[in-house]
Amino acid sequence: MRFNEKELVSLSRQPSERAAELGMRGPKKGDVVKKRLVKLIVNFLFYFRTDEEEPVGALLLEQCRVEREDDLAFSIAFLDEAERKYLFECDTQEQCLDWIDSIIKASYEFMRKNLIFYRTEIHRLTGKDPLEQYGISDETRFQVNTSLQPLPAPPT
Repeated sequence: MRFNEKELVSLSRQPSERAAELGMRGPKKGDVVKKRLVKLIVNFLFYFRTDEEEPVGALLLEQCRVEREDDLAFSIAFLDEAERKYLFECDTQEQCLDWIDSIIKASYEFMRKNLIFYRTEIHRLTGKDPLEQYGISDETRFQVNTSLQPLPAPPT
């Protein structure tokens, strides 16, 4: 995927949902754990050298799997490159669990599934489509699957 570097740097300076200094090991064989400032901003995980303002890199948190490695560590692997795994080491078990939860919830797909779930529930309870007022209720991205299907009829 291609990105505009200036826009990514600008995004990395925005307020983060979560930020901490974590141990990080890259996916290359022979990489060692290094202390990095890690910031979660929208669906990007930026990582910085602890003494620099510009990110060393960024991970787009889409099509990835987050796994707990042990009490103090988790990893991120991308579905199209499962062998390339990024490892993160935390200071506490609670911090590790919080990072895992935040990263899972940061993906577009997670947010889309939640939108569809709550849209369906509101429609079931009220008989009205909450997206209709915004003129976007027929957009494919807000459907349960890729084919345009009407919402289920509310119970009578």
